[in-house]
Amino acid sequence: MSLLDNIVSTGRFIGVGVGPGDPELITLKALRLIQRAEVVSYLANAEGGSQAKTIASEAFSGVTHGQNEIAIVMPMSTDRTLANEAYDAGANSIADELRQGKDVVFLCEGDPLFFGSFAYLLERLEEEFKCQVVPGVSSINAASSALNHPLTVLKESFAVVSGRHSAAQIDTALEHHDSVVIMKAGRARPRILMALRKTNRMQDAQYLEYIGRENERIVKDVSTLEDKAGPYFSLFVVTKSERGTR
Repeated sequence: MSLLDNIVSTGRFIGVGVGPGDPELITLKALRLIQRAEVVSYLANAEGGSQAKTIASEAFSGVTHGQNEIAIVMPMSTDRTLANEAYDAGANSIADELRQGKDVVFLCEGDPLFFGSFAYLLERLEEEFKCQVVPGVSSINAASSALNHPLTVLKESFAVVSGRHSAAQIDTALEHHDSVVIMKAGRARPRILMALRKTNRMQDAQYLEYIGRENERIVKDVSTLEDKAGPYFSLFVVTKSERGTR
């Protein structure tokens, strides 16, 4: 059997973005695929909790058939060796279902290919199986909407970095771009606040946690923000305090 024949006879691996937290931001296409899926997969913590599954919980109420679930338990560690082992095991479990001709829908917070965990499974499975991506609303777009504030206008430059970048990389983004979003602030929050002070951009910054969820928090004056680690699902939006829009 050729590789092409194998791809045709196996199931599809579908990455579905469920958005940042508000279940009403799940697209109609994502909703349809979740409800029709034979197998649903998602990342989970050691206790079995899953942010993506929680966001999509209302979608499961419309499921009228039995669904298998593959929970990929992700260790809460910065050790990429442990993460890669979890992705390897998850990809193997997903591949077993795909080889039986079943479609597997993987739930991913935000957008699957924007800092999304789906990307690590995609690289492990795309050579053998047909893969599809359904985009989702990213936390960046949701943050801009929550603030009622444009991310960038006219000729403003725009950069995205994460709290996992080095202090030098974050400083460079803040110094050379009009608008910057710093994602995955979490443990890096004290270091990010230091970078904002160093680059004189404290007045340009706003901070958000758990966007679109019941415990959403918005801090528009980051000088009042606690100088300590915050939750993983948090980010800074930095835009010019004075900007021309005409």
